[in-house]
Amino acid sequence: MTTTSSDLFRRDPDRLLDVGAGEVAHRRIGTGPDVLFVHGWPVSGATFRHLVAHLADHVTCHVIDLPGAGSSRFGPDTTITIDRHIESVRRVIDLLELDDVAVVGHDSGGMIARHAVAGDPRLRSMGLIDTEQPQGLGWRFKMFLAARRLPGLAAGLGWVAGQPRVRRIGVVFGDAFVDRSMLDGEFDEFFLEPLHSMPERREAAVRLLRSFDTTRHVHDLAAVHERIDVPVQLVWGDQDPFFPVDRAVEMVDTFPDARIEVLQGAGLFCHEERPADVARALLPILTG
Repeated sequence: MTTTSSDLFRRDPDRLLDVGAGEVAHRRIGTGPDVLFVHGWPVSGATFRHLVAHLADHVTCHVIDLPGAGSSRFGPDTTITIDRHIESVRRVIDLLELDDVAVVGHDSGGMIARHAVAGDPRLRSMGLIDTEQPQGLGWRFKMFLAARRLPGLAAGLGWVAGQPRVRRIGVVFGDAFVDRSMLDGEFDEFFLEPLHSMPERREAAVRLLRSFDTTRHVHDLAAVHERIDVPVQLVWGDQDPFFPVDRAVEMVDTFPDARIEVLQGAGLFCHEERPADVARALLPILTG
């Protein structure tokens, strides 16, 4: 099942959705209530490949690649910003005619999703996996933001992505996983090798990073959470240095109806390290 779900992301998407600034790639997997999956930076919808393998018997998984990532279509003049991604998620829900949908977001995809669907009457529930917190950013994330204005950042990102020993260093990409060998294999195939070999993907990743506004996109989340009055399930890796778990626990009370599942020995990409456990935590609200 896991191999099959990975192969889905090696093939062309089911549809390309014109969102006004590029085209979002869309893949539909499984049967049951609709669930939309929103990826973070600098990955694509393929980051959910193992998770959807555990969910597809219970829900219909709508997995997207936002412009600049994965199988999406975009050009040098395409607007690639956080604000535009927020609009794109809303547009995807419209285009797919999802009138009763749960939304799952990971990393910056969780932040984008919250801004996109807060107060939307079509929203049934939310799942949030290791994502931004209104208390502010952890020091590891701040390191990425501090480098975003450096000249040659795109070239440097591409070089690091193609160096297995370098990318395993903790302050590079190594801290994203408890088991750093997971940066190789499929993670390399789907995310790092494209950054290394495709200049347009590198430039898109840097453009998105440079659009990040800590005040509007992060600190305003507390007000956004007040408008999300559906059940929310947080799932967190206790070894995540980017979005510390203690802040995640505090964040639960900023929602009208939320709870958290903490996975011991998992990091930022806990849904790749422990997909069965993440699926078990999410299923009650996704199907309910």
